[in-house]
Amino acid sequence: MPHGDVETVHIDGQWWNKVEGTNDRHGPHRTKEQAVEEGRDLARGFKSEHIIKGLDGRIHEQNTYGHDPRNIPG
Repeated sequence: MPHGDVETVHIDGQWWNKVEGTNDRHGPHRTKEQAVEEGRDLARGFKSEHIIKGLDGRIHEQNTYGHDPRNIPG
């Protein structure tokens, strides 16, 4: 079963990992670092994007694990 992107987000004082297109939430985590580590592992397993958001809700980092359909050298 394909999974969507993994988002690491801050909700109500805790860090969570949400899987796009599902109701799956992984956490909570006390620190952003713990959540990012788990989110990276989930994204690698799903071969998807890992989107890391800050306290302000803005994207701070984004990584692709697995298939990257873009044809951009480098």
